[in-house]
Amino acid sequence: MSEQDQTVKVEDEFYAKRKKLYPREVHGIFASLRLTGVVVLLGLYYLMPWVQWNGRQAVLFDLPDRKFYIFDLVLWPQDFFYLAMLLIIAALALFFFTALAGRLWCGYACPQTVWTEVFMWIDRKIEGDRPKAMKLDKSPWTAQKVVKKSLKHVTWILFSLYTGYTFVGWFTPIDELSIRLFNFETGPWETFWVFFYGFATYLNAGWMREQVCIYMCPYARFQSAMFDKDTLIISYDEQRGEPRGSRKKDVDPDKVGLGDCIDCTMCVQVCPTGIDIRDGLQYQCIGCAACVDVCNSVMDKMGYERGLVRYTTEHAVQGGKTRVLRTRIWVYAALLLVLLAGLIYAISQRVPLELDVIRDRNSLYETTDTGMVENIYTLKLINMDEAPHTYRIDIAGLNGAQLIARETEVDVAAGDVLEIPVRVRIDPYELNRTSTEIQFGVQALDAPELNVMQTGRFVGPAR
Repeated sequence: MSEQDQTVKVEDEFYAKRKKLYPREVHGIFASLRLTGVVVLLGLYYLMPWVQWNGRQAVLFDLPDRKFYIFDLVLWPQDFFYLAMLLIIAALALFFFTALAGRLWCGYACPQTVWTEVFMWIDRKIEGDRPKAMKLDKSPWTAQKVVKKSLKHVTWILFSLYTGYTFVGWFTPIDELSIRLFNFETGPWETFWVFFYGFATYLNAGWMREQVCIYMCPYARFQSAMFDKDTLIISYDEQRGEPRGSRKKDVDPDKVGLGDCIDCTMCVQVCPTGIDIRDGLQYQCIGCAACVDVCNSVMDKMGYERGLVRYTTEHAVQGGKTRVLRTRIWVYAALLLVLLAGLIYAISQRVPLELDVIRDRNSLYETTDTGMVENIYTLKLINMDEAPHTYRIDIAGLNGAQLIARETEVDVAAGDVLEIPVRVRIDPYELNRTSTEIQFGVQALDAPELNVMQTGRFVGPAR
């Protein structure tokens, strides 16, 4: 083979031209689970922005005001810790479920999978199932074909635009967005994201589909690092199925020297990524289990035992003992429970009040005419509650210290940040060290549970 031919061969392997797939509709327990996931996840996505809670949108990520509303919980940029914990939990959950049963995320909950299922449902309603859709694409252009293709793409576009509109509704109150959209008064960023997210949905779920999973998604490339021989994966039982071959229902496969696989290729026809599961585990497999459902239905019709294609482990396929609940799984589960419990506890103990103590860096300390030592501070008080409060400022931890401020009781509106300059004065004979800890405390007069303490440093003359 010449060098040019080798180059062409490599390019064909890495940049294979897409062949349109026509996944056949399938029914079964895994198809029902997948449908349930689609309905629940899309129901949450499209309906949640319309849910009202205490006179406002229940879930709203208000980026301009830097506030995340989640029912009664209001999170601020200062609460980034909770988001970091949530991301860690999500990553660990991905490791847990992947080690347990392969690509459950991809097959049942990934946005690409969920929206592609909707688009394929639209295809079937307009163009028909696999045989009709293939026949339509091969037929010459007629008025009927133009109408069907146009109707399909118009439906795709309308659904995609509504998806983009809903996406913006998570960040802008959707009732206000609806009015502005109806009156063509949306802002430039709102308009951009409606069309951008709508276009992304139309492109990914309508045109690219399995190409996103195969070429764009990094998860497909590193999933094998999380698998082991006891991970539940979708596998073809080669020992039972081979040699494959067609036969009539009343033919005993043992007498004709065949396995249980009748080579109907139904497992290939239902696969959304177009692979043949009989060739072994492949990175293109998204774990949707459509091949399991359709193979079981074929086995039922032939009167054979189910499970020719099934969730199993490499150990089981090789005749060994399956250990699904192994040490690795228990460790992941324990870490998940600890982190979840920690997050829930941290949120339950969260006080919607923040206090920052900023010491004046221009001078270590000042001495008054009466010989007292003073330190200057700026207290930054952030009321992260949804109601205004009156707060009292106190100090502790330094005997004999006096707090000098224009006001020691201040009013702070909901969501406001108030900077309060204060002085702390003390007789130098009360100081035992050059640098001493001092506690600044803030408490709401009308809500005693809203209180916070923050440590600062008081610096005096050398002893």
